[in-house]
Amino acid sequence: MFEKQTLCFGTGKSGLASAALLTRLGQLAILYNTDKKTDPYEIMGSREELDEVEVVVGDMSFDPTMLDRFDEVVLSPGVPLDNKVVQSLYCAGKKIIGEIELGYRHSKGKIVAITGTNGKTTTTTLVGEIMKRKYSDVQVVGNIGIPFTEIADKTTEDTVTVIEVSSFQLETIDEFHADVTAIINITPDHLNRHHTMDEYAYCKERITNKATKDNVCVLNACNEYTADFAKRCPATVAMFSSGEELSEGIFLRGGDIILKENGQERRLLNVRDMMLVGVCNAENVMAAILIGLAMGVDIDDIVDTVKNFKAVEHRIEFTATKRGVRFYNDSKGTNPDAAIQAVKAMDAPTCLIGGGYDKGSEYDEWIESFDGKIKKLVLIGETADKIALCAANHGFRDIEYAGSLEEAIDICYKNAGPGENVLLSPACASWGMFDNYEQRGNIFKEYVRNLEE
Repeated sequence: MFEKQTLCFGTGKSGLASAALLTRLGQLAILYNTDKKTDPYEIMGSREELDEVEVVVGDMSFDPTMLDRFDEVVLSPGVPLDNKVVQSLYCAGKKIIGEIELGYRHSKGKIVAITGTNGKTTTTTLVGEIMKRKYSDVQVVGNIGIPFTEIADKTTEDTVTVIEVSSFQLETIDEFHADVTAIINITPDHLNRHHTMDEYAYCKERITNKATKDNVCVLNACNEYTADFAKRCPATVAMFSSGEELSEGIFLRGGDIILKENGQERRLLNVRDMMLVGVCNAENVMAAILIGLAMGVDIDDIVDTVKNFKAVEHRIEFTATKRGVRFYNDSKGTNPDAAIQAVKAMDAPTCLIGGGYDKGSEYDEWIESFDGKIKKLVLIGETADKIALCAANHGFRDIEYAGSLEEAIDICYKNAGPGENVLLSPACASWGMFDNYEQRGNIFKEYVRNLEE
């Protein structure tokens, strides 16, 4: 008789990290990919932990005896639940969990979990820096780039793990439980995967799946979905707001960030004291402050960290000034709402590069946000025609097409004058033209820095 194994479905970073964790724990893992062209040797790379891991490729219905070899499946976030193989595994009675759930099972210490349509990477990174002011062992993992399973078994009771969690990852949690959670906002995104806003919002809300009133959940009072969720959230709610003053919580008054507790107000800082720009980043900062307070970090340490924190790469990231034109890389603006925040952050006439992979988004509100700031829109990728039609319907007609990102940059550079901006904020995913938004952003930055002045 063979020992039961765990099937790790997906051979990207999450799948590899899950198989490696199971191997370190003395358990047997099978790496699986539906693509028959998958090269097992290429997958393994130089990871010695995976030397004994079996790789299976192709259709999972290949051999009924294969199904008897495992009871549990660790599903990578890139694999949708309605995948036909996943559905067949459900029908076969296999328990399906996600990589985040597997990491949770084998971790120790305190957990902070952060989600949201936009802002979660900036908030997660900032919270990691804030935690370091109080805790000696801080790990920042998850959707931000390092799988939770990469470090889970190395944590101790003194560890604080700050996790950026996507809706894809939240689909497959079970017992996952964080001490402090945050939902920065919920706006339309990934509808090609979740199909409806209700389902998408439900996935985000699952971050508090096992929360009690002993836990804290930070929510946005100005977002209709998170404001509604506050009424039924199982955790103790802490609210932030960029649009209204709160009787309890943290809010913007003019440019000042105000903390109000037990009827007492305290001005923490002005947005001009930060190196981050835009209302979206003010919201990220307010969420991070509330998380820090919930985790017992001294408020003066929190404020000092905020003042010295620089923008996350690819999120409204200043790149260079050429011939008096400022270039900003917002490649992480992969949906309309994120791109709206980048437009709002611009303080001068701007040439905007948009377009990319179609996730089923609508672009009306993005176009409406241009509001005199955007002087030219340069479009790339498969959504170019869809966006151009939407823009024309809203009366915006200064549009050009480009066959590549480099061509789009050249067009913008020719049309932007001294004191004006060029902004890459595509409102679309990068797939099709690029491997990911990081590659798109890095190409943008390298090309901009080599522009002649």
